[in-house]
Amino acid sequence: MATLLKERSDWHGRRLGKKLRVGQKNLLENLLPHFKITPLNPDPHFETTMSESPQQVWLEIGFGGGEHLAALARAHPQIGFIGCEPFINGVAKLLTSIQTYNLKNIRIYDNDARPLLDVMNSQSIDRAFVLFSDPWPKKRHHKRRFIIEENLNRLARILKDEAELRFASDHYGFVSWALEQLVGHSAFAWNARSFRDWRNPPQDWVTTRYEEKALARQEHPAYLLFKRLARDV
Repeated sequence: MATLLKERSDWHGRRLGKKLRVGQKNLLENLLPHFKITPLNPDPHFETTMSESPQQVWLEIGFGGGEHLAALARAHPQIGFIGCEPFINGVAKLLTSIQTYNLKNIRIYDNDARPLLDVMNSQSIDRAFVLFSDPWPKKRHHKRRFIIEENLNRLARILKDEAELRFASDHYGFVSWALEQLVGHSAFAWNARSFRDWRNPPQDWVTTRYEEKALARQEHPAYLLFKRLARDV
């Protein structure tokens, strides 16, 4: 567990919440190594568990308890999934789903996503998700938000041409911030034509746990879908 709790010196946020149950500790110690990738070994090697190479690879940054990621993996067994999450309790929950549903197409990085993004292959991701991440509402903390230029540069490098980036949040201050950052970035294009394009989720949307909480409070999240523009040849 000591290794799991190592973190970047500039990371802000919790790594561990409630005390882990014995079963969760066992999953972290015995199951996680079979699905874990690291910046030193970023190749997901999906072929070791999937029957054939994945048709696409999708990335979720900050998967929380892993409900969204596990649901996608179950619905799309031909696609490989990489999930990044520094919150150990969330990693344990995702491992429970992997064990319960015998999922073979997920790889996990149990830490701050940035070091992994820096070493992933260029143009290796077909779709990326940043869903209901911490909005860091206080102005002095805005620099901690994930949707900032340096992280969009990281995503722009690893996303394939025409790949989709999905962002969602119920915090409209953060939504405005993210929209400004994304629209202002030369690698991304927003194809929304009316308010319905960002007030309603896409048809293949999988509801997240945080989204359910927002809807229960009668708050309506925003869904921003961006395309990675084609690179100049």
